[in-house]
Amino acid sequence: MLDHCSISHKGGIVLWSRSFTPEASHLASSPSSPVNSLIREALIEGRTAEEKYEKDGYAVKWTFFNDLELIFVVAYHRILQLTYVDDLLAALKALFIKLFEPFLTTFVASLHAIKSGKLVSAAARDSPTTWNLAKAFEGWDGVFDKLLKGFEDKAAQERKSRYRQVAPALPDPSPPSDDLSTVPSESSIAVQDEQQIARNVQALKNRLRGRGGRRGGRGATRVDSGSGWDSMPASDSESTSKKTKGKAQRKWGESAPSETEMASLDFSTDKPDSGTNGHLSHDLQALVDKASLGTRTRDGLYEVKDWDFGGKDDEANGAITRALNNEGAKQPSGSLGALSSLFSRLTGSKVLTEQDLKPVLEGMKQHLMKKNVAMEIADKVCEGVGESLVGKKVGGFQTTSNAVRTALSSSLTRILTPKTSTDLLLSIRTKLSSPLPSAQQRMPYSITFVGVNGVGKSTNLSKVCFWLIQNGLRVLIAACDTFRSGAVEQLRVHVRNLSTLGVNGATNSKGRVELYEKGYGKDAAGIAKEAIAYAKDNDFDVVLIDTAGRMQDNEPLMRALAKLVALNNPDKIIFVGEALVGNEAVDQLTKFDRALRDFSSASGSSKGRGIDGMLVTKWDTVDDKVGAALSMTYVTGQPIIFVGCGQTYTDLRQLRVANVVQAILSD
Repeated sequence: MLDHCSISHKGGIVLWSRSFTPEASHLASSPSSPVNSLIREALIEGRTAEEKYEKDGYAVKWTFFNDLELIFVVAYHRILQLTYVDDLLAALKALFIKLFEPFLTTFVASLHAIKSGKLVSAAARDSPTTWNLAKAFEGWDGVFDKLLKGFEDKAAQERKSRYRQVAPALPDPSPPSDDLSTVPSESSIAVQDEQQIARNVQALKNRLRGRGGRRGGRGATRVDSGSGWDSMPASDSESTSKKTKGKAQRKWGESAPSETEMASLDFSTDKPDSGTNGHLSHDLQALVDKASLGTRTRDGLYEVKDWDFGGKDDEANGAITRALNNEGAKQPSGSLGALSSLFSRLTGSKVLTEQDLKPVLEGMKQHLMKKNVAMEIADKVCEGVGESLVGKKVGGFQTTSNAVRTALSSSLTRILTPKTSTDLLLSIRTKLSSPLPSAQQRMPYSITFVGVNGVGKSTNLSKVCFWLIQNGLRVLIAACDTFRSGAVEQLRVHVRNLSTLGVNGATNSKGRVELYEKGYGKDAAGIAKEAIAYAKDNDFDVVLIDTAGRMQDNEPLMRALAKLVALNNPDKIIFVGEALVGNEAVDQLTKFDRALRDFSSASGSSKGRGIDGMLVTKWDTVDDKVGAALSMTYVTGQPIIFVGCGQTYTDLRQLRVANVVQAILSD
């Protein structure tokens, strides 16, 4: 096992250290420790070409990260042949830099500022003497323990496999004997095999002679595989055991079925005793994932969680796995990761030109397309970044890479930042609380969900409904998909489930959600209008209008959708799209938005209505390839209000611009 491990700056500041025994802990704090001896006798004297340093029975190995002037040191007893130390050092360096690079960069920059005497008073407050290193590297102990345990377990497995030998077959020392008593008796298994073979042969003879079954007839000469020999039972008990009870025959009667028989075949409604046998409560637990539940604010409002792209824990676990698979042993190419290798061509102090930026922008475009950004959008983003950098004077690689990354990050942030408010709940409450004349009745807040086929409009509509119910609002769902078979029944099931889910500790939400439907084959625009009128008369706060899926190129269906929008003038039109699409997202959104604006204005509306926001489904399937969000926002200029990430009613998330930008820029 190891005795000591430390990470230090070349200036002498110990960033982190760990001793594994009391003796090593006491020795590490003394001037004669192996690490201090290494610094005095090897590093300061420049004898760094040696593979390891030995002192007082200890072996010490080290590695550098020159970009940030860091030294990684591991010490252990020399008598121990630890084969994983080199791999551990390489993985330790890569993982530490990956997790704490921003802090380390700022820390080292302040050290240089202090050394050069250029540290101003504003930066003095953040000087290394006032920084809390334990807080800065919080969580690193657990990551290191997991990394070390992985290497130790791997080394133990290798030792076991190396020393595991197959025992050789020993020859029989006794010579053959003429005594019959010493001859091994024939095993019962062999006897049974011979009897089985005899029975099979007899069965085959009977079949060939015609005594074993019907002669002639259809299929008489056909021998099914496994039916000739295997069909004969080995014993009478086996034959009786194979005689199982057949399928119960359906009872057909000429008389009309009784009420009891009809009730047993009716699966459209809940049984009266479903709440007492525990099955319903078990099903409801599957409808709500408690781990995905949002939080309540001080005002009592229910807020959905923010989407987490995977913090340091996921990043650390991935890096540890790569290190244990010998994928992380390579030296980091630079402090900015793989994406910064695109900027390595830009070196030296000079004014950037279009020729200098061309290969870098091409690499940036490929990176964005790998993140699922539509090609057209990637072209425009890179063009904007290039225009902001041409003519800019940079000096040194670090400055250039920072300039390019900052320009790209600023461009993505500018695109993703919403131009309108994404607080849907605030919009609803503002409309419901606005003053009205005494004779005028308040209209409910209406939201229309549109999109192509199969993206999950009805499912995510029910998630939004759950969120609204948790905020104390009464919701009416209008079933305006009168084309797809089962669309109305699907919404009916959602309403039934949402009615049984409680809010603020209540056992159910009955009365908070209802379904308005008129069946199939009707005019969707008329149903939506009737639903809004019904909601106004019955004091519903919000109307969620579900529409049929349609392709963006189908003009008759797009005209029908525009008619629904023009006739009912919903407060929000939310486009529901998949996170899996790339270039298709641009085509879908562009044509939906254009068709709604053109056809709704032609239908009599004073001004054409377009898309007001997006809800992106299947978000949990794309990992950090979140380019669809960038493409959709770029096309419409409208925000992404929610993302769907699962199959329960709590699987609804909000997006933060900074998180999306970080995911797109990640390598």
